[in-house]
Amino acid sequence: MPVDVTAVGSRAELKEFIELPFRLHSTSEQWVPPLRLERHAYLSRRLNPFFGHGDARLFLARRDGRVVGRVSAQVDQNFNAYHRSRTGHFGFLEFEEDREVLDALLAAASGWLVARGLTSMVGPFDLTMNEEAGVLIEGFEHTPSIRMPWQPPYYARMLEEAGMERAVDLLAWHLEVSRRKDIMPFMFELDRQAREEHGIRIRKMTRRTMRRDLEAFQEVYNAAWAQNWGFVPYSKEDLDAYAWDLQLTFHPDWFMVAETPDGEVAGVAMSPLDMNQVLARMKGSLLPLGWWHFLRRNSYVDRVRVGFLGVHPKHQNTGVAASLYIEHYDMAEKGQVYRGELGWILEDNPINMGMEALGANVTRKMRVYRRDLVGQSV
Repeated sequence: MPVDVTAVGSRAELKEFIELPFRLHSTSEQWVPPLRLERHAYLSRRLNPFFGHGDARLFLARRDGRVVGRVSAQVDQNFNAYHRSRTGHFGFLEFEEDREVLDALLAAASGWLVARGLTSMVGPFDLTMNEEAGVLIEGFEHTPSIRMPWQPPYYARMLEEAGMERAVDLLAWHLEVSRRKDIMPFMFELDRQAREEHGIRIRKMTRRTMRRDLEAFQEVYNAAWAQNWGFVPYSKEDLDAYAWDLQLTFHPDWFMVAETPDGEVAGVAMSPLDMNQVLARMKGSLLPLGWWHFLRRNSYVDRVRVGFLGVHPKHQNTGVAASLYIEHYDMAEKGQVYRGELGWILEDNPINMGMEALGANVTRKMRVYRRDLVGQSV
């Protein structure tokens, strides 16, 4: 039977879109089911601030009436304005091991983007690169941390067979407190210099100060990440939504601000609790006992995702980054959380040398793909 791809247009179809990965990956020990309620909220045009500066269309692929794949096509006006480009993105890619299904999904996504005058397609991203990004190409045996992807090996293989080109690789590093002995000595010296010679102090965020501290994060992020591949500045609306999300993963040990003696923000680190350890027990639902596992999360979560650590360019030669990393080790030694996943990090980012100096090792690698749309018809 031929593959038929149609746009999601009803609540029933949206439910099918969200349910597909549960069927495809339910037997995998590494895949972590998302909370269905959260996925519905994330895809809501009313609730997700992405739709204030972007647009998206969801597609389902069927064979003989049975859902066999899904994909999104999206355009972010903020991204194109910042990069002065006409780039479209695709995401939420899930499909059975069937090349015809993948070809049909990619054709639907690229056709939607071409119709809007876009000249390239990059992804997969869950709407933006700050969410789940890339397709796993190494480390299939490891369970990812929150907002990090997992796919079976055939995803990357079939994307490349379909002619998708590599755009960039993203690295995920593993770190645990038992590796403290592997830290290069100069990291401790940099930490000492930051604190004693430059007067840097580490202040912990609180739930009450988080939204205000996110303003500092926005300043650091927009300055420190500005030259990174795929960067887009955070808007106020994005930060408002992000502050709400972070309340669910917040722990005071792992949200910190590095400040100068006069109170200027030199760097920020936000390492959310790895809610994937919670979601694995909730199995996609609050009922019947999902809510109980969520309330007990502090009793068994032992990993954080070190996903947002940055230093303002004015202070990048003062050892601030080393102080933030050493603070993570100090917190791990005194509490239940003893390990972290750092990333994703762009493959060519100099911070990767710092990860090696900290004794971390790469455990997973993701790939972002691209396709030229010039000359392609709708």
